[in-house]
Amino acid sequence: MTPYATFYYFAIVAVLLAPTIIAGLRGKSLHIYNSIVTVIILAIVFASKPAQAVSLILFTIWQTALVIGYLRMRKRNNSAGAFYAAVVLSILPLVLAKVIPFFQLATPIGFLGISYLTFKTVQMIMEIRDGQIKEVSLPVFLQFLLFFPTITSGPIDRYRRYLKDVQTAPSREQYQDLLYAGLNRIFRGFLYKFIIGYLINQYVIQAGFVKEDTFAATLVYMYAYSLYLFFDFAGYSAFAVGVSYLMGIKTPENFNKPFLSRNIKDFWNRWHMSLSFWFRDYVYMRFVFFMTKKKIIKDRYAISYMGFFLNFFIMGIWHGLHIHYVIYGLYHALLFILFDLFERENKKRKFWPNNKWMHALAIIITFHAVCFGFLIFSGRLN
Repeated sequence: MTPYATFYYFAIVAVLLAPTIIAGLRGKSLHIYNSIVTVIILAIVFASKPAQAVSLILFTIWQTALVIGYLRMRKRNNSAGAFYAAVVLSILPLVLAKVIPFFQLATPIGFLGISYLTFKTVQMIMEIRDGQIKEVSLPVFLQFLLFFPTITSGPIDRYRRYLKDVQTAPSREQYQDLLYAGLNRIFRGFLYKFIIGYLINQYVIQAGFVKEDTFAATLVYMYAYSLYLFFDFAGYSAFAVGVSYLMGIKTPENFNKPFLSRNIKDFWNRWHMSLSFWFRDYVYMRFVFFMTKKKIIKDRYAISYMGFFLNFFIMGIWHGLHIHYVIYGLYHALLFILFDLFERENKKRKFWPNNKWMHALAIIITFHAVCFGFLIFSGRLN
């Protein structure tokens, strides 16, 4: 069963979370019960996929051993070699799951949600290295890693933020607000995914005219596909966030009106935010810090631009080992660099005035640049 894909799934979740909601309205938290619900939901999701279920179990054991083992090693000796080894070994299952199928080989490695679970463990290892995480509770770690509302496609939470929610149970009044916000997001998810997204896909993308190999058809497809991606994924994310709220966990939002962005940086601060911020913090910033500290290159702009290419190249191949995903990533890196050059030049010459008309024009330009990127992403131009 695919999460959030059928009304039957929502019915199961509603029944299982009824005790959680009742307890929350009484100012109590049922963390142990919620953990049991997670196990039940995962068993239902992977019931028809035994190979993936086994992979999930082995993956969980692997990542748990790495996180707990590295934490203990970090307390004894802050070895750079141990840190890099832990990061590489943590990423290894995801790399194998992505690479092996590319060569058309069967693989027992991989399951629905392996990417997002990997992101969680990698960020924990990095924050343990930084001294931001000093202790890890095994039960809380497993709850965090396998949290069922977000396990398949995020949003990507942070362990320290999740831990605060677990340690501080919401009061009756606070839970009432969470319940209202959670139900609001769930209904928004139905509107986005099952109504607007469905209509765009069914009556525009799948229309015969749009499938023609003409400029007009490609243009219509570009706009329709961009909007479909947003409403489908934002709908899913709304479901995940909403169900999390019902469980008393304030999972971070994933979308914030991305098509109203005034530039490409603003867009990535609004689109798939948990993934964007993860790559920013654990790829781009780490690369820039390393290059600056080692003084390999002195030009800070060159380091930043190299960081953009590395960041979006990895993000591109993470979607899949296909040329259109790589080009999509490099395209966004180029947009970042061009905007940075434009922004620096504008500070000197003030040729782009700051008023509502130019702001509107900036939104229109950004929207079209983003939509063209999604057209690349779709693979239609191959």
